[in-house]
Amino acid sequence: MAAAPAELSIVVPTYNESGNVEEVVRRVDAALAGVAWEVIFVDDDSPDGTAFAVRRLGQTDARVRSLRRIGRRGLSSACVEGMLASNARFIAVMDADLQHDPAVLPTMLRILRDDAAELVVGSRYIQGASVGEWSSRRLAVSRFAAALSTFIMHQPISDPMSGYFMLKTEILDACVRKLSTLGFKILMDIVSSSGRALRIAEVPIRFGSRRAGQSKLSGNVIWEHLLLIADKLVGAYVPVRFLSFALIGAAGAIVHFLTLITLFRLLGVPFPVGQAGATAVALIFNFSVNNVLTYTGQTLRGWSWIRGLASFALACGIGALANVGVASFLYGRNTPWQLSALAGIALSAVWNYAVTARYTWRTVRQ
Repeated sequence: MAAAPAELSIVVPTYNESGNVEEVVRRVDAALAGVAWEVIFVDDDSPDGTAFAVRRLGQTDARVRSLRRIGRRGLSSACVEGMLASNARFIAVMDADLQHDPAVLPTMLRILRDDAAELVVGSRYIQGASVGEWSSRRLAVSRFAAALSTFIMHQPISDPMSGYFMLKTEILDACVRKLSTLGFKILMDIVSSSGRALRIAEVPIRFGSRRAGQSKLSGNVIWEHLLLIADKLVGAYVPVRFLSFALIGAAGAIVHFLTLITLFRLLGVPFPVGQAGATAVALIFNFSVNNVLTYTGQTLRGWSWIRGLASFALACGIGALANVGVASFLYGRNTPWQLSALAGIALSAVWNYAVTARYTWRTVRQ
């Protein structure tokens, strides 16, 4: 006889959470007595063996599933892959760090069962809720990011940055092809991609303390958030990673001129030497910042960083030759010098982005 299907799938994205998975399962089991549930841990190949810890649990409890991703990183994309792996009628998303209390799950499930809402959000900012032991800096960042969310969300939610929610499966199915999967807050992505006002309920949660593992939030969370917002606003016309690449390139031009002024005008270095030095500094700046911001989740480290810098320099060197060649060609055919220069810059920017995305960072999704 076939086992009863799960009514509720709980998707838990993980990275270095091996010390928490057993306790997560224990708390979910205690909270959902009488409910047919499963928990899907989506692990981004954690070096601490999180996926293997989940697998061991799954060998004795069929309700525990492991989805291990190789060569891919990202909180939102992990959530989406986990949700798509579910056959359940309802899907919840929660963290593995024990800061989300599974005791709230029955309340969320009851609301969806009663069709009182299509999406239930665990909010830290409504009556009866708490952010726990957050620092004033983290609270300010969260509030600021929530305020930015109003640019793409067309219905009020007190905590659009929440990582704890439950929804009907058909809500995901209706918007999954429109999801950006950028950044770290899939809830905002789902709501802004739904194409209509969803029936949303909010329940208070009290944010707990992390017991083990490490936070999945990086220091560039606001930048990732801005990328998601930009993708929702203009992503249909221009790849948002290209916008990030171009903005960093503009900043690199400023770095180039500041370095040249320092070397040539202030230190008296010969102009060719100063120009070469400024070019090298700007190139390293562009690569380093793109590595952290544009390709967050695919950041190169160690020897990969050195190899990445070499391939980045080679690609940009070819792009510079193309820049000069196209600009000179157009100028030689009576095109105004301003337009000739802009055409060369545009060509090299597109070339640099496309080639480094393919060979330096080997992106899967642009």
